[in-house]
Amino acid sequence: MIGYVTIGTDDLERARAYYDALLGEIGAKRVMQFADEDGGFTMYGTSMAAPAIVVTRPYDKQPKDCGNGNMVALAMNSADKVDAFHAKAIELGGTDEGAPGFRGDPKFGYYFGYVRDPDGHKLAVFNIAPQG
Repeated sequence: MIGYVTIGTDDLERARAYYDALLGEIGAKRVMQFADEDGGFTMYGTSMAAPAIVVTRPYDKQPKDCGNGNMVALAMNSADKVDAFHAKAIELGGTDEGAPGFRGDPKFGYYFGYVRDPDGHKLAVFNIAPQG
């Protein structure tokens, strides 16, 4: 149902460098890029037919705003990948918003980690694998 999520930035080149490295860790790449006088946008995904993340300067040319309660959640196929993605996000300049681990009873398998990118946008990375 979701086609893409847009993330605003005031520093498009910094955002591109961050997401090139971070999303490259999970097989995503730049699938579309457009340049204009404001820098344009870059779309990341695994293909043009899959959901994507777009980084861009805000259309109204006002400073970016992360929004309160906004978050992009990225599914991983193992808890180890959640750990690795979370660590890479911090290594690249993101900040920890919740270390990877089970949320709630581990038997339900809700394994999540949370970070904020250098612009302050919140990302969740998760794996759900019931334990029994």
